[in-house]
Amino acid sequence: MTPDKPTLAVLGGTGAQGRGLALRWAKAGYPVILGTRSPEKGARIAAGFNPGLSGPAIRSMDNAAAAAEADIVVLTVPFAAQLATIEEVRPALAGKLLIDVTVPLVPPKVSRVQLPPRGSAVVAVQDLLGETVKVVSAFQNLSAHHLENPDHAVDCDVLVCGDDPSAREIVIGLARDAGLRALHAGRLANSTATESLTALLIAINRRYKVAGAGIRITGLAEGAEA
Repeated sequence: MTPDKPTLAVLGGTGAQGRGLALRWAKAGYPVILGTRSPEKGARIAAGFNPGLSGPAIRSMDNAAAAAEADIVVLTVPFAAQLATIEEVRPALAGKLLIDVTVPLVPPKVSRVQLPPRGSAVVAVQDLLGETVKVVSAFQNLSAHHLENPDHAVDCDVLVCGDDPSAREIVIGLARDAGLRALHAGRLANSTATESLTALLIAINRRYKVAGAGIRITGLAEGAEA
């Protein structure tokens, strides 16, 4: 951990959403590790990003090593790889905050809501890991296309769900540092709604031929997210 910023491991960090979040946090001065099944690919991506950074360089490691070294772990892998990745890094998660970005999309019908048996992919992870890990659900409804351009103002709110309000507050701060507005959205069970919204947004993107439909919460006073 740096004196003022935790080290972040973005598992699935070579994917579009993982890359976008990692780059935005690195530009904000966070030490960032790309966790990946292919550290060589991660190293190539980091080498492309690092010349534009003024803070710590992005590093690349396998998922288990990245999770072990990080203070906060961010899971950005596809739904099909979610539980296998959690099992791989589970020994390194005790006592840490896990931000799970998983959306239960089941190809080829990714524009249709298809929730898992427990109703939420992220709740299933919290149940698996138990109370030693604080799991927060966030960032599911953001366009990866927009995230990868750190100069693009993302006109979409981040809805943050979790059973621990202090953990949610940490994630809201991380979102703010990435140039995003984030809001407390209640307990982790509410992740069912945010996970469902992604399929809905994909359907809107397809119908209206856009790449970045998002969701914005109205009726809040300016600065309410703070």
